[in-house]
Amino acid sequence: MSTTHLHCPICNFSAHLYDVVDLNKSCAEAMGIHLPISGEPIYYAYCQACGFCYAPTMCAWSLDTFRQKIYNQDYAAIDPDYIEKRPSHNANWLVKLFKDLPKEIQHLDYGGGNGMLSDLLKQAGWDSVSYDPFNLTDTPMQQLGKFDLLTAFEVFEHVPDVEVLMHQLCSLLNENGLIIFSTLVSDGHILPHQRLTWWYASPRNGHISLFSNKALQLCAQKFQFNLASFNDGLHIMFRDQPVWANHLFESS
Repeated sequence: MSTTHLHCPICNFSAHLYDVVDLNKSCAEAMGIHLPISGEPIYYAYCQACGFCYAPTMCAWSLDTFRQKIYNQDYAAIDPDYIEKRPSHNANWLVKLFKDLPKEIQHLDYGGGNGMLSDLLKQAGWDSVSYDPFNLTDTPMQQLGKFDLLTAFEVFEHVPDVEVLMHQLCSLLNENGLIIFSTLVSDGHILPHQRLTWWYASPRNGHISLFSNKALQLCAQKFQFNLASFNDGLHIMFRDQPVWANHLFESS
């Protein structure tokens, strides 16, 4: 693979090839489960300026290629929690977090997979919609409208083009809206001149965009967002603090 003309998608600084792993490297390895080697090398590039790490070849794949190689009938075997456990947990957390959510607040779960999280929120009385760019849907994104609250759980690390994602989120968000998203930051896990052994760097799971804290901050600033984090994996973006979410900023 050519090492020329690699530029960081976050800060546009020159990036360089960092390491190569097999396509079948998955998050399941953290639980001692190892898939057979596929023989397909996946190179990750690294930006020393902001710490963003990404897989250039996979970022250039078409949606059909992702559906064929990643989000296929075998995906549940390497990420079983995405079907029920994770959306159930996230729905319960959101209901507790926004126990006094005004009924007029409209919510969109971006990257919602099978739509379970949104379904559970609707059962709890929320005005909620689900959308996933990797799933076939009856409603094009351009027809969804705008929302006060966007959630994007385990989405940022999957996107092949971060700028496209941010433009889409901006187009879906009301002026004083709030984005809650999850992605683990790589600080302390991806370091110059070391092998890429971090369990979260797993192409078979579709984890192709790995953010440092600095990369997330730059991403937010580029689109005029403030960024705050509850912890290393859970974050919020906003321009002006929504009155209905004031309690969040006391704990973020």
